[in-house]
Amino acid sequence: MRTDFTPKMVGCCVWGHMWSCWRRGSGARAAFKAAGFGTRTRNQLQPRGSSKRSGPPRDQPFPGLLRPEDLSREELVDVLRAAVVDQKGPLVTVNKPQGLPVTGKPGDLTLLSVLPELSQSLGVGQRELQVVRAPGKDCSGLVLLSSCPQTASHIQKFFTHSRRVQRPTATYCAITDGIPATSEGKIQAALKLEHIDGVDLVVPVKPPSRKDILEGVKRTVSHFRVMATGSGCALVQLQPLTVFPSQLQVHMILQLCPVLGDHTDSARVSTVLGQRFLLPAERTKPQKQVLDEALVRCLRLTPSQAAQLPLHLHLHCLLLPGPRPQDTPIELLAPLPPYFSRTLQCLGLHQ
Repeated sequence: MRTDFTPKMVGCCVWGHMWSCWRRGSGARAAFKAAGFGTRTRNQLQPRGSSKRSGPPRDQPFPGLLRPEDLSREELVDVLRAAVVDQKGPLVTVNKPQGLPVTGKPGDLTLLSVLPELSQSLGVGQRELQVVRAPGKDCSGLVLLSSCPQTASHIQKFFTHSRRVQRPTATYCAITDGIPATSEGKIQAALKLEHIDGVDLVVPVKPPSRKDILEGVKRTVSHFRVMATGSGCALVQLQPLTVFPSQLQVHMILQLCPVLGDHTDSARVSTVLGQRFLLPAERTKPQKQVLDEALVRCLRLTPSQAAQLPLHLHLHCLLLPGPRPQDTPIELLAPLPPYFSRTLQCLGLHQ
């Protein structure tokens, strides 16, 4: 059944008018190029008045990287306000720093926990912002917020319809340790969540039975495209067509190309005589990612710094519905974090 996104009053705003100032895109591939790799984020994501400010990027292995757990609530609100990419009507887009969880236990400092203060700081009106779309804790990139429940519902229906017709709405960029065997393709895998040795892990299941599907196994799909290669690494565009925790990280593990900074799943890829192979996920404990000495030198890191490498997986582009069904989708873009840009430069990854 076709979902109809006709121009209408969407609760808090006129849909067509709200998009009038946002750019119309020509597809996720164009958006991937438009952001300009090697550029810094629009804002440096530093809390005002904080003593935890970073020095010049050239003096740090991970410029722009924050430790959200070290911030106060007020500092985190300042960081998120500085990270606002755009604000139109009830919608706010934020370039989330890596390491900030969206949800958590009561008392945890999360994105959700400071939305009341952020809403007030941004002056969005009487209704508080709610999360419409956001990447996981260890990813950086676009967070879409809305203070209008009707607008949020309208966009969620667009996302659901797009998944149903296998049309990607999110584009991530990743740097991988290793180069995929093909320059582009589709990754399909059945995944399940398992609690192993006190840790929740995402484990591939093949082939899944009907019983597996009933017990929480989900068939997942992602598109990938290699955009650049260098120093044994790759800049990869990833477009998930399904939603599952750590889907993209595990999909790249199945390609024998772990995402840089994946300290959970990368141990599943082992090497013997220069040949990579997969170890059984159920018998492989998470550990700090181990990189070749040559790659560590290329990244200009010490071994201890390499063990703290942040995950290089960034939600770079989101597509939203245009005001009319025949209109091309609206592109929302989030610049790369400075540490991501530094890694691109170190590895010579240029399109």
